[in-house]
Amino acid sequence: MGCSPKEKKNTVSENDILIAEFETAAYEKLLDKWYPLAVDTVDGGFYSELTYDFKVGENQNKMIVTQARHVWTNAVAAKYNPERKEEYLSNAEYGFQFLRDHMWDKTNGGFHTLVTKEGEPLEGNKTAYGNSFAIYGLAAYYDVSKNKEALDLAKKTFNWLEKGSHDSINKGYYQTLSMDGTPVERTAETPTSSNIGYKDYNSSIHLLEALTTLYEVWPDPIVEERVKEMLTLIRDTFTTEKGYMLLYFEGDWTPVSFKDAPRDTISAHYYQDHVTFGHDVETAFLMLEASEVLGDWQFDETLSKGKKMVNHSLKNGWDNELGGFYDGGYYFKGEDSITIVNHHKNWWTQAEGLNSLLLMDSYFPNDTMNYRAHFDKLWEYTNTYLIDQEHGGWYAWGLDTRPETKNDPKGHIWKSAYHNYRALAHCIMILEKGHEGE
Repeated sequence: MGCSPKEKKNTVSENDILIAEFETAAYEKLLDKWYPLAVDTVDGGFYSELTYDFKVGENQNKMIVTQARHVWTNAVAAKYNPERKEEYLSNAEYGFQFLRDHMWDKTNGGFHTLVTKEGEPLEGNKTAYGNSFAIYGLAAYYDVSKNKEALDLAKKTFNWLEKGSHDSINKGYYQTLSMDGTPVERTAETPTSSNIGYKDYNSSIHLLEALTTLYEVWPDPIVEERVKEMLTLIRDTFTTEKGYMLLYFEGDWTPVSFKDAPRDTISAHYYQDHVTFGHDVETAFLMLEASEVLGDWQFDETLSKGKKMVNHSLKNGWDNELGGFYDGGYYFKGEDSITIVNHHKNWWTQAEGLNSLLLMDSYFPNDTMNYRAHFDKLWEYTNTYLIDQEHGGWYAWGLDTRPETKNDPKGHIWKSAYHNYRALAHCIMILEKGHEGE
């Protein structure tokens, strides 16, 4: 049913206002606070810790995940903003040089997980997760810069993972890797709370994300095969019929579960076995992105599962009073309904929620789940409890339940501007596409 001219005008006006709000949030309140402040002009790469009021902090060891995310963020910002392309591209190039010169292991291959501020490797395992973000950042940087050296390094990283981390028999990738890239195996002495030796949801969804981006700039048949492999594994093996992902698996895809254990044991293994609403809504988007890049390969099947994932999170992990997605829940044995086991709301989950809710609304504008109303409520929540209107940036946790985190660092090795910038930028694009169809 078509809109009347008056209804259509109001819709356009509302979207215009939202686009302006999101652009202000993405640049004035986010990227302009982070950059160029976060660029480490002394030792290269990017500073890890920024204080609540955007000053350089004290803890400056550098992690591959964060460094690569900074490269990705600046590369994509350069792509979306032609008038500021050189500024963002310069930041991305600076980050690329640090990855190439300091974080790449020139002896064993692959990227170190953690280095000092100056770039000296610190002891510890390598990970598929960290190397996936290296591919993601390098491919995005190549896309806008056409620096062939960056693409070559992305290819080397892919081949390094292919040789050691990838399971050619059961498919997928092992997460925890030795220095030479071979998986670290579980033993009888490995603590039950350790993730060593498992395949897992988080590295897998970000490998899908990274390989999708790599495939866009390097459409190699093996990369295409891996994108399809990861998409189908995540959609059909990780994600249950209810619409939430299982988190950890043995090599043969036997799920790691503590459902039959006492509740204190379940609690002690929270990070291995729970419902993570944020990852579910994020994964719905990442699967659809992969399907589209593959030429809409198995798109209807993927859209159906993605919708189910977002619906499950809305029905079971949504705060009906203030809005926002809770951190985690659990289906305890013998109970049909889920129990919220962490009612706090972290920043990245709300960012991914904005993106996926608006995406679902674009496909299902008249759905009974009313995605647009939830999106509007989540944007109100984000503006009120997560975006720091005084200093800029986002708090780590919603201040409605964790006001004590107001003065926590805005940046650290697990928190940069990647999730929220990506979500804001994608929402702007979806809203602008909405104009085209009006």
